[in-house]
Amino acid sequence: QVQLVESGGGLVQAGGSLRLSCAASGRTFSSYYMGWFRQAPGKEREFVAAITRSGSNTWYADSVKGRFTISRDNAKNTVYLQMNSLKPEDTAVYYCAATNLPHSVVVVDDYRTWGQGTQVTVSS
Repeated sequence: QVQLVESGGGLVQAGGSLRLSCAASGRTFSSYYMGWFRQAPGKEREFVAAITRSGSNTWYADSVKGRFTISRDNAKNTVYLQMNSLKPEDTAVYYCAATNLPHSVVVVDDYRTWGQGTQVTVSS
């Protein structure tokens, strides 16, 4: 099992940047595909980005392509989400998630382990 803790959220003006971190416990972090999802009030949890075990491949939601970058440092058991050019529409709780049996990594149900979430608020 792996446990996940997100950090780095906060309040930022439109056009600004934030870097989210997700720290994983345990010694099997490199066995997991990692994903970032977000959930705005009244909306379904939606895919943001995902990354393979080694970081060799990444996926992004169309809404964040060119603005967000997912990365990981397996030596630090940490996955990151660099968010640039933030928009008010990016306001949500952001969740880190892990799967060691990836099938469709853009789908919420592909993941069984989730962090507690970190709030990102983008003001206009």
